[in-house]
Amino acid sequence: MKTGTRTAIRRAPFAPVLLLVAALLAVITALAPGASAVGGLDTAAAALKQGPVYVDPRASDQFPKADADALAKKIKNSGKPIFVAVLPRAAEYPPKTLLQDLRTKVGISGVYAVELGNGFNAGADPRVMPHGAVKNLVGSVQRSDYPTVSQRLNSFVDVAAQQAMGHAPSSWGGGGNSGIDTGTLVGLGALVVIGGGGTYALARRQRRRRAEEERAALEDLRVVVDEDITAFGEELDRLDFNPGESGADDAMRADYSHALDAYENAKSAMTRAERPGDVQAVTQALEDGRFSLATLAARREGRPLPERRLPCFFDPRHGPSVVDVAWAPSGGAERTVPVCAADKSRLDDGREPLARTVRTESGDRPYWDAGPAYAPWAGGYFGGGLLPGLLVGTMLGNLMMSSPAYGADLGGPTGAEGGDYTGSDFNPDDFGGGFGDGGGFDGGGGGGFDGGF
Repeated sequence: MKTGTRTAIRRAPFAPVLLLVAALLAVITALAPGASAVGGLDTAAAALKQGPVYVDPRASDQFPKADADALAKKIKNSGKPIFVAVLPRAAEYPPKTLLQDLRTKVGISGVYAVELGNGFNAGADPRVMPHGAVKNLVGSVQRSDYPTVSQRLNSFVDVAAQQAMGHAPSSWGGGGNSGIDTGTLVGLGALVVIGGGGTYALARRQRRRRAEEERAALEDLRVVVDEDITAFGEELDRLDFNPGESGADDAMRADYSHALDAYENAKSAMTRAERPGDVQAVTQALEDGRFSLATLAARREGRPLPERRLPCFFDPRHGPSVVDVAWAPSGGAERTVPVCAADKSRLDDGREPLARTVRTESGDRPYWDAGPAYAPWAGGYFGGGLLPGLLVGTMLGNLMMSSPAYGADLGGPTGAEGGDYTGSDFNPDDFGGGFGDGGGFDGGGGGGFDGGF
């Protein structure tokens, strides 16, 4: 091996350190005396990568530095990926595409709020905050008619910090806001160089620990999912359908073929599974297959075809639900859940439903009290958008609301956790036009942010 190659390999682990140093030098240059304050989206995006609040100098009379610093500190203390920009009405900030372009240039998944002149609007990556939640929050802020920008933004941030998922981007660092002098940044740069090797080692240990946790969770899930696959195979056998039997038609054969495909897809997906989130594809296939079996059974018996409904909440192996009922877990609030006919009958008689239990360190527990690894399992059966509402107040529901829960789909498109860098890989519908979640920038008594300036 050549000496140059050995040197490159030895130095490779310190590449992240060099990148951090380069970033610090860029900030130092930007904040050094005499540095130019270039306006526009590029400047705003660069600032938001370094801290949660950016105020265009031309809008500083609307939102003084002390207010901006206090808001930035609040956001950082919350640990959530919330970005706030206060901008003047200017040609470089076109209302119709402002937030979409800002989100693209920052490149970090999160909640984005913008005060443009006397208008306000916001949007978010669905993985961080659901579309409906952002829309309701923006509408509430707009209708409150706050007399100052500070009150409006603080009101928004107070609620968004409670609802947003994910974490603040690592590029923000910790503590307060801007105002760090150049000497301090130089000192920080030196500390980064000195401690870079230790930071890199710590990150590797954290990744290894996370991988070990995921492997253990997948093995626990494998037992449950294999039981589900076996149960579905037994249902196929009990149906005892022969495509060539008397009375079989093309619709029946299509249902049966679809159920067989779902069975094979579930087995294949479980074989390929490498992490807990991968089992969502397995239970999604099983749910689809069970509905095909229910449809086939109805055709054979001459009954009306079943409505496409969620599976029984208490145990998806019971098949599609037939009705929604009010139910409350032990010590929890009442909610409406889909149930099968058998569990409906048990509840009507005052008995406990036949809940799906799984093995935990504290014994067999219902799946909703078994931990975050079961979020993807449940997500495949019930669909991400409805799942948090069904599980609110349970152990699994609480974990899903405060973490990605091993990759469970909570209703938005798949993607990085809030605060992760995604570049331009996001749904523009959540950040374009009227921003899709507030009816346009219609705040503070001014014209609409969609172009009524």
